[in-house]
Amino acid sequence: MLKKIFKGKTESYVENHGLMGNADDYHIYHMRLVDYLVGFALGFALGFVVMMVFFRIFTISAIAGIVCGIPAIRFYQKYRREKRQRDLLIEFRDLLEALTTSYSSGKNTMEAFAESYQDLLSLYGEKSDIVNETRIIIAGMTNNIIIEDLLKDFADRCGLDDVASFAATFESGLRQGGDIKQVVWDSRKIINDKIEIEMEIKTMLTEKENELNIMMVMPIIIMIALSGIGSMSAVANTTFTVIVKIVAIGLFLAAYMMGRKIVNIRM
Repeated sequence: MLKKIFKGKTESYVENHGLMGNADDYHIYHMRLVDYLVGFALGFALGFVVMMVFFRIFTISAIAGIVCGIPAIRFYQKYRREKRQRDLLIEFRDLLEALTTSYSSGKNTMEAFAESYQDLLSLYGEKSDIVNETRIIIAGMTNNIIIEDLLKDFADRCGLDDVASFAATFESGLRQGGDIKQVVWDSRKIINDKIEIEMEIKTMLTEKENELNIMMVMPIIIMIALSGIGSMSAVANTTFTVIVKIVAIGLFLAAYMMGRKIVNIRM
């Protein structure tokens, strides 16, 4: 659950650092300096190039680049957060596969996670999120925290429905004396099928995404081509053409946002 504190009309999100206070909250992506620079640079480049092509005034283009660069940082932060969660889901699938192998060889839960930790360490490296989460789970069990609470805490922090579903199923299986190996295997299969379906959908939509990107670039190409012809009314900065250009940019921006929502299908 998300923890929130209400202060009047404002609300602030309180990070969840886990049961032992040393875990990450995947609902938030902490930006580094390089992330701020990359996000701002992408927004600035987009705003500057578009305004320079349409209006050919350096000062206005630079101001537009700054105006676009500042909010672009927030969009880049959202992109990085969502990418981290997508990567974590794939890594979690591999954790379940390693656990299935360990349970099949007769290991108990503590031994299964310890063995899986070594497999994930060689696969993803020490700094990966799933290795860190597995390390936290092992440390928690060592400190007499039950595995159900550790998995539920991980699910709350990562914000992934599949992890939450696995934590609930795992807890139910332990309480009812179910086959934990089968629970882990079934969860891995469901997550793996979901990832494969998403990849298939992504492949089907790639052509449409490319068409959308090309359509958004075409106005810039047309304006560059017209600029090369000469001082035509289409590129001259008269009162009428300036209004037309601003409206056109707004329409293309709205069309792009609508297009992105159409092709951005999530499971």
